[in-house]
Amino acid sequence: MKTTYEIRYAAHPEDAKQYDTARLRRDFLIENLFTGDEVRMVYSMYDRMVVGGAMPVKESLPLEAIDPLKAPHFLTRREMGVYNVGKGRGIVRVDGQEYVLDYKEALYLGRGDREVRFESVDEKEPAKFYFLSATAHTTYPDKKVTKADAVVAHMGSLEMSNERDINKMIVNQVLPTCQLQMGMTELAPGSVWNTMPAHVHSRRMEAYFYFDIPEDQAICHFMGEVDETRHIWMRGDQAVLSPEWSIHSAAATHNYTFIWGMAGENLDYGDQDFSLITDLR
Repeated sequence: MKTTYEIRYAAHPEDAKQYDTARLRRDFLIENLFTGDEVRMVYSMYDRMVVGGAMPVKESLPLEAIDPLKAPHFLTRREMGVYNVGKGRGIVRVDGQEYVLDYKEALYLGRGDREVRFESVDEKEPAKFYFLSATAHTTYPDKKVTKADAVVAHMGSLEMSNERDINKMIVNQVLPTCQLQMGMTELAPGSVWNTMPAHVHSRRMEAYFYFDIPEDQAICHFMGEVDETRHIWMRGDQAVLSPEWSIHSAAATHNYTFIWGMAGENLDYGDQDFSLITDLR
């Protein structure tokens, strides 16, 4: 096994207006999260969020403390949320405690010096663990979270091409966290738009992970300021960083699922600054 990581630096919105397609993709798109028997991470300067993926096949993969953390363990000063986005069952071992995650099930891990490992139950159908991690000031209990535990908001309509269930899973209505919030939005067949009307929340950054979409289909993620938007074409099993100054929305050529995760100033999910759809440029 091996662990690989890269660092992504923050951008001023005035600078981002000048980026071409290649630069937008280099700075904000995370294309390769899953490689067999590897743990891959991006350390973002946006609220020090770590976005990662682990795909154990034949090996048990440790969650290593990468060099930018300057810590003995990955979770020494951090909390994290983990989702199994692979069709195979997976196991997360935390200092001997075993958590079995089926497809679309999640796990919250609180701050503390302990060993974390990722495993697949069947190497022929491996698990894929998508995770986000934010800095933490205190320790809260670990907890497995399923869709049955979620606070579910059914929103949109087929007529507006945005009928969807927002499963709020790692949020303070379900369990205590320091600053991390995560959930999973599932779009109904025939619906392709998410997060409309568009908004920003300048007190938090966000990361979107898109999956559950056919290999021959694609997602168009919209970012940028309300009056100067940009787009990034994405495939399934890819993530995108969303700065605090940026809208974050998407449309796709097929319905899909995405995992959203936030970190920053507060834990108020509804703390959003909305814009009219007709104001987008």
